[in-house]
Amino acid sequence: MTERRSFIKKFAAGALTASMLPISKDAAAREVRLTNKLIHHVFFWLKNPEKEADKQQLIKALNKLTNIETVKMSHIGFPASTEKRDVVDHSYSASLLLIFDDQAGQDAYQIHPIHLKFVEENAHLWEKVVVYDTAD
Repeated sequence: MTERRSFIKKFAAGALTASMLPISKDAAAREVRLTNKLIHHVFFWLKNPEKEADKQQLIKALNKLTNIETVKMSHIGFPASTEKRDVVDHSYSASLLLIFDDQAGQDAYQIHPIHLKFVEENAHLWEKVVVYDTAD
């Protein structure tokens, strides 16, 4: 756990430093790349998105998922107030982005007791879930 937090702090500090540098021809050299990882991005549409208690319950439960050993990095997010365009979907309530070292890590996550409990205790909150898994 401490190792993952240390990595995330270093990653965030590096990303912040890189984002503050002037744009140059060498921008590709500063680019952060996640290679040989499995990215698991889950989008949730709550049944009652206006109900703050439901949203808070989901957030608390999502945070527990990030403690599963095979999760290397995570992000819990909500629709950004970006420009409304046909290609941008702002309709979801929350998203969970998880990064695993490999398929085996993601497979272990799917059957982990914390994940199974998450689904059992929170499935009543959402009307729709969409998952995008990517690998390079």
